[in-house]
Amino acid sequence: MASGGRHGFAQSIFQVGGNAGTSFGPLLAALIIVPRGQYSVAWFSVIALLAIIVLSNVGHWYKRNLLRIKAGTRHKDRSGQPTLSRQKVGLALAVLVALMFSKFFYIASMTNYYTFYLIGKFHLSVQAAQVLLFVFLFSVAAGTMIGGHLGDQFGRKYVIWVSILGVAPFTLLLPYANLFWTGALTVVIGLILASAFTAILVYAQELVPGKIGMIAGLFFGFAFGMGGVGSAVLGRLADQTSINFVFHACSFLPLIGLLTGFLPNLSRVERARPSR
Repeated sequence: MASGGRHGFAQSIFQVGGNAGTSFGPLLAALIIVPRGQYSVAWFSVIALLAIIVLSNVGHWYKRNLLRIKAGTRHKDRSGQPTLSRQKVGLALAVLVALMFSKFFYIASMTNYYTFYLIGKFHLSVQAAQVLLFVFLFSVAAGTMIGGHLGDQFGRKYVIWVSILGVAPFTLLLPYANLFWTGALTVVIGLILASAFTAILVYAQELVPGKIGMIAGLFFGFAFGMGGVGSAVLGRLADQTSINFVFHACSFLPLIGLLTGFLPNLSRVERARPSR
């Protein structure tokens, strides 16, 4: 509603807050919680209080504008919308779900086990490993912003291709890298991989026009669900094998990006520019 037609950019703005907050978690753990104890976590509730105040005002703004937006939507020209059969839409949504699976399973492996990987393989301290985890997660936040903007400029499908499949060479190299290149590769992986989610979500919303809330709920729910399931599955796998084996196995997940070839082109919608 507030994007002015730049849906990818707006979606990335929405997501980058959560990604940036997640990225600062390990850094704050290393700098505050480890030396000062768990009770210091309570101070961060002040940020949540500020968020409540902001969202309360956003909710009032949304309510005032909702009826006006709905009225405009009823009269909007849909000539630029894609006309795809239900079968093609269903196939495209299934492909997008598979791409989400590869993305969030890989991110779950990094978020939950990267510090253990660094400590076990390179004998880093807890604080040093947390700082490198922050670097990876911050690159995820940056990639989210970049992906939203590029999707608006060049089309969602191209961003999805590069984001999911293009990251594969770097994930495949990661288990064999030394400490320096491990840090460098995770920055590249975070930047490229994170740009996918915004493109996937907005692409799905364009596949099913008029169902923005339903599609957002489906994909965000799947994303959080895959993160939880991925953590449990990879944890069990790590117990049965090793952290190194988990990183080797997960390095192949981005190859699922080959399924992007089955996505239909939405060029008319993807290249549409907001009216002035």
